[in-house]
Amino acid sequence: MVFLRVNTDHHGVASSGAHPERAQQPEPLRLRGRLARRGLPARAWLREKGVTIHFEGRRRAGCQIAIEFQDPDGNNLEIYWNIDQVAPRRVRSASEWLAAKSLEEAVANPVKGQTLPRRD
Repeated sequence: MVFLRVNTDHHGVASSGAHPERAQQPEPLRLRGRLARRGLPARAWLREKGVTIHFEGRRRAGCQIAIEFQDPDGNNLEIYWNIDQVAPRRVRSASEWLAAKSLEEAVANPVKGQTLPRRD
Protein backbone atom coordinates (compact mmCIF):
# COMPACT_ATOMS: atom_id res chain seq x y z
CA MET A 1 0.00 0.00 0.00
CA VAL A 2 1.21 3.49 -0.82
CA PHE A 3 0.07 6.63 1.00
CA LEU A 4 0.66 10.05 -0.60
CA ARG A 5 0.23 13.40 1.10
CA VAL A 6 1.01 17.04 0.44
CA ASN A 7 -0.03 18.55 3.77
CA THR A 8 -0.53 17.37 7.34
CA ASP A 9 -3.34 14.90 6.47
CA HIS A 10 -2.31 11.30 7.16
CA HIS A 11 -2.81 10.76 3.43
CA GLY A 12 -4.61 12.40 0.52
CA VAL A 13 -4.40 9.45 -1.86
CA ALA A 14 -3.98 5.78 -1.00
CA SER A 15 -3.31 3.09 -3.56
CA SER A 16 -2.74 -0.63 -3.27
CA GLY A 17 -2.27 -3.65 -5.43
CA ALA A 18 -4.43 -6.72 -5.07
CA HIS A 19 -3.22 -8.98 -2.29
CA PRO A 20 -3.53 -12.62 -3.47
CA GLU A 21 -5.79 -13.54 -0.53
CA ARG A 22 -7.99 -10.45 -0.98
CA ALA A 23 -8.02 -10.01 -4.76
CA GLN A 24 -11.83 -9.80 -4.72
CA GLN A 25 -11.76 -7.00 -2.11
CA PRO A 26 -9.61 -4.20 -3.56
CA GLU A 27 -8.78 -1.20 -1.43
CA PRO A 28 -10.86 1.91 -2.14
CA LEU A 29 -9.52 4.96 -3.89
CA ARG A 30 -9.72 7.55 -1.14
CA LEU A 31 -11.13 10.90 -2.07
CA ARG A 32 -11.07 13.69 0.45
CA GLY A 33 -14.62 14.74 1.16
CA ARG A 34 -16.54 16.29 4.01
CA LEU A 35 -19.15 14.15 5.65
CA ALA A 36 -21.50 16.97 6.62
CA ARG A 37 -23.59 16.50 9.73
CA ARG A 38 -21.74 13.36 10.68
CA GLY A 39 -22.09 11.80 7.25
CA LEU A 40 -25.74 10.94 7.59
CA PRO A 41 -26.94 13.08 4.64
CA ALA A 42 -24.19 11.67 2.39
CA ARG A 43 -25.12 8.12 3.39
CA ALA A 44 -28.84 8.82 2.94
CA TRP A 45 -28.23 10.38 -0.50
CA LEU A 46 -26.17 7.38 -1.66
CA ARG A 47 -28.85 4.95 -0.44
CA GLU A 48 -31.60 7.02 -2.08
CA LYS A 49 -29.71 6.70 -5.39
CA GLY A 50 -29.47 2.92 -4.96
CA VAL A 51 -25.73 2.89 -4.24
CA THR A 52 -24.59 -0.09 -2.18
CA ILE A 53 -22.43 1.00 0.74
CA HIS A 54 -19.70 -1.58 1.35
CA PHE A 55 -18.43 -0.06 4.59
CA GLU A 56 -19.25 2.76 6.96
CA GLY A 57 -17.54 3.69 10.19
CA ARG A 58 -13.81 3.80 10.98
CA ARG A 59 -10.85 1.47 10.39
CA ARG A 60 -7.22 1.47 9.35
CA ALA A 61 -4.42 4.01 9.41
CA GLY A 62 -5.64 7.60 9.42
CA CYS A 63 -8.65 6.79 11.63
CA GLN A 64 -11.01 8.67 9.31
CA ILE A 65 -14.77 8.30 9.63
CA ALA A 66 -15.83 6.98 6.24
CA ILE A 67 -18.36 5.64 3.78
CA GLU A 68 -17.06 3.25 1.09
CA PHE A 69 -18.92 2.36 -2.11
CA GLN A 70 -18.35 1.69 -5.81
CA ASP A 71 -18.85 4.11 -8.67
CA PRO A 72 -20.75 2.96 -11.82
CA ASP A 73 -17.46 1.73 -13.35
CA GLY A 74 -16.73 -0.51 -10.35
CA ASN A 75 -14.02 1.67 -8.80
CA ASN A 76 -13.98 1.61 -5.01
CA LEU A 77 -14.42 5.09 -3.51
CA GLU A 78 -14.31 6.47 -0.01
CA ILE A 79 -15.79 9.72 1.29
CA TYR A 80 -14.18 10.51 4.61
CA TRP A 81 -14.00 13.05 7.40
CA ASN A 82 -11.50 13.86 10.13
CA ILE A 83 -8.41 12.03 9.01
CA ASP A 84 -5.46 12.07 11.42
CA GLN A 85 -2.98 14.90 11.10
CA VAL A 86 0.62 13.69 11.17
CA ALA A 87 2.73 16.81 11.43
CA PRO A 88 3.93 17.85 13.88
CA ARG A 89 2.27 14.94 15.74
CA ARG A 90 3.38 11.35 15.52
CA VAL A 91 1.61 8.76 13.38
CA ARG A 92 -0.98 6.85 15.42
CA SER A 93 -0.10 3.18 16.13
CA ALA A 94 -2.40 0.41 14.91
CA SER A 95 -3.42 -0.34 18.49
CA GLU A 96 -5.11 3.11 18.61
CA TRP A 97 -7.21 2.78 15.42
CA LEU A 98 -10.46 1.86 17.28
CA ALA A 99 -12.59 0.22 14.61
CA ALA A 100 -16.26 1.19 14.31
CA LYS A 101 -18.80 -0.55 12.07
CA SER A 102 -21.23 2.35 11.59
CA LEU A 103 -21.13 6.13 11.36
CA GLU A 104 -23.08 6.33 14.60
CA GLU A 105 -20.56 4.11 16.43
CA ALA A 106 -17.59 6.07 15.03
CA VAL A 107 -19.07 9.38 16.21
CA ALA A 108 -20.11 7.99 19.61
CA ASN A 109 -16.62 6.52 20.25
CA PRO A 110 -13.99 8.90 18.79
CA VAL A 111 -10.32 7.96 18.79
CA LYS A 112 -8.09 9.89 21.18
CA GLY A 113 -7.66 13.46 19.99
CA GLN A 114 -10.28 13.25 17.25
CA THR A 115 -12.80 16.08 17.19
CA LEU A 116 -16.40 15.47 16.25
CA PRO A 117 -18.30 17.30 13.51
CA ARG A 118 -20.58 20.12 14.63
CA ARG A 119 -24.30 19.57 14.80
CA ASP A 120 -25.74 22.01 12.25
